[in-house]
Amino acid sequence: MSAQAQSNLLTMRKLFVVAVAMFGFGFAMIPFYKKICEVTGVNNVLKADTVENTQIDTARFVTIEFDSNLSGKLPWTFRPLQSSVRIHPGEMATVMYEIRNTADRAVTGQAVPSYGPQRAVQFFKKLECFCFTQQTLQAGETRQMPVVFVIGPGLPDDVNTITLSYSFFEIEGTARKAG
Repeated sequence: MSAQAQSNLLTMRKLFVVAVAMFGFGFAMIPFYKKICEVTGVNNVLKADTVENTQIDTARFVTIEFDSNLSGKLPWTFRPLQSSVRIHPGEMATVMYEIRNTADRAVTGQAVPSYGPQRAVQFFKKLECFCFTQQTLQAGETRQMPVVFVIGPGLPDDVNTITLSYSFFEIEGTARKAG
């Protein structure tokens, strides 16, 4: 066999090994990708906020109270449009909050939720919330924003009232860059 033929045969073997390795890598990539996303939390939005398929517990009511606070220098008014709702665990509810920028400039803020009692956090599943993103309001702008939530199963029987409180803080410098 000539040197050229041996060289071609060696190159063909190398390419075959590379093709098999690429096929194997592509085949293994799906579970590998899922595991990386699971560990890092990337692409985990739906999983984190997914509510288990539950039945509504009509034998029980839970009162959800709503509160709102502003950091000292945020030039907004901020309030829930209803002070409380009474729902069954497993029932989806929507509550609206209203914010108004009283400044003569655009202002960006971020809402941070807190819960009482603290042990209710794991059962309070928000499906939609203005607290998921920063909010930029133009001068004088008023906006109504929903919070859609479900109280999940397993809420201890002695928890009959949950308070959801939001505190809005100004995000310095963002409105000037955006405007």
